[in-house]
Amino acid sequence: MIIIFTLIPIILDFILNLFMPFLLDSLSIFNTSFCIITIFLIYPLFKDNKNYLIYAFIFGTIYDLLFTGLFMFDGIMFLILALVTIYINSNFENNSLMNILYMMIILFIYFGLYSLMIFIFNVAPVDFNKFIYLFSHNIISNIIYGTIIYLIVNKLKERKNNKIKLSYN
Repeated sequence: MIIIFTLIPIILDFILNLFMPFLLDSLSIFNTSFCIITIFLIYPLFKDNKNYLIYAFIFGTIYDLLFTGLFMFDGIMFLILALVTIYINSNFENNSLMNILYMMIILFIYFGLYSLMIFIFNVAPVDFNKFIYLFSHNIISNIIYGTIIYLIVNKLKERKNNKIKLSYN
């Protein structure tokens, strides 16, 4: 099941980014970062944190190879996002409304760290306005996608818990 939730955002990101303008000044309001949101959303499907962290790093490395060409950069970024996800899920309430806020936090952290690295290594001119522009143009489509996947994952988790309860009775 986790593999399916990994393949879907890769395929969607690939297809949608082919058809949407990708230059900074011509970003679509529906720019996608589904793989980044997926790291947050698949956490309930894992039994332990160690496997989740390993999976996040591998998923980030694959994301690097397919989309960015920066070997290990997104592997480390996805690992950081996985740590934040573990913290959020361990310390805060998780419901549909709060989930939207958490997805925005995950996107903010990712694009914040990404912009910081671009600024530090002087890869491209980045300032706060460009960071806000990039972040704001990722919110709508990712929240819609994230809400749908969140509902599916919760339904699967609920169904799994019901099967476990029935097997004990």
